[in-house]
Amino acid sequence: MTSETGKETLSPVLDIARLEKDLGTLHSIYQSATPYPHVVLDNFLEPGAAEAAIKEFPPIDPENWNNYLHANERKFSNTDPATWGPTLRGILEVLNSPRFVQFVGELIGVENLIADPSLEGGGLHQSSAGGFLNIHADYTVHPHNRKWQRRANILLYLNDAWKPEYGGDLELWDADMKHCVEKVSPLANRVLIFTTDRTSFHGHPEPMRCPANVARRSLALYYFSVEEDPFIKSTEYRARPGDGAHSILIYADTQMLRAFDWAKRQLGASDQTASKILGYYDRIRRRGTSR
Repeated sequence: MTSETGKETLSPVLDIARLEKDLGTLHSIYQSATPYPHVVLDNFLEPGAAEAAIKEFPPIDPENWNNYLHANERKFSNTDPATWGPTLRGILEVLNSPRFVQFVGELIGVENLIADPSLEGGGLHQSSAGGFLNIHADYTVHPHNRKWQRRANILLYLNDAWKPEYGGDLELWDADMKHCVEKVSPLANRVLIFTTDRTSFHGHPEPMRCPANVARRSLALYYFSVEEDPFIKSTEYRARPGDGAHSILIYADTQMLRAFDWAKRQLGASDQTASKILGYYDRIRRRGTSR
């Protein structure tokens, strides 16, 4: 909607006071959760904001979306808020605001937490039928800010009428990669906040079975703390028990992704560059397997 001055105005998107009121309880739930600290919150956004965000969620197009198409995942990301609708931009502003970031810091027990305005690896995520994300632990240090230790992920799901038969549940695995401890269905207006460290293994590795006109959609944001000597590790994909020969492909692809991570850290390579290379590599691989 537009005000009398011609400026865009938004209805409230999130009741942070409600979260702050429940902080003590949420902190206890978070810290005691297994296989690593996390919390799932339903009805996260104000209802009108959630509905508007789902309607605004932009379709995939090559100009505004980066592709992550390789052996360990099939998804797309959009890290340019200028291409988002007003509600999605408003949600981003609130979730990266000092007040909300402080709430997350108190929830997870980390002082002086900071948001990432560049949305490195985050932003809007979308994957369609056949999409998947192998089990992994995320990179631990921001590739362009070498003292930024990654501390927490927040995943806000924006899927209307998601059905169990579609698949796409996020699996949380133990540190030894022996068992899936919990599954989180990507239901509309559900948020998952979890600690990011070297063994916070998660993913949705089974190809999704949703209809062609349905996509798994989310907003992913990451929070950091500034450390003098952070522990640096690139994204680590892991095979599950029973993956068999597929584990060889998972390992080989992980080595290739480590090279991309090095290029980002040392040469300043962008996600857009990686997207083009991964897309080219994926087309060659798919062409070879289709013969």
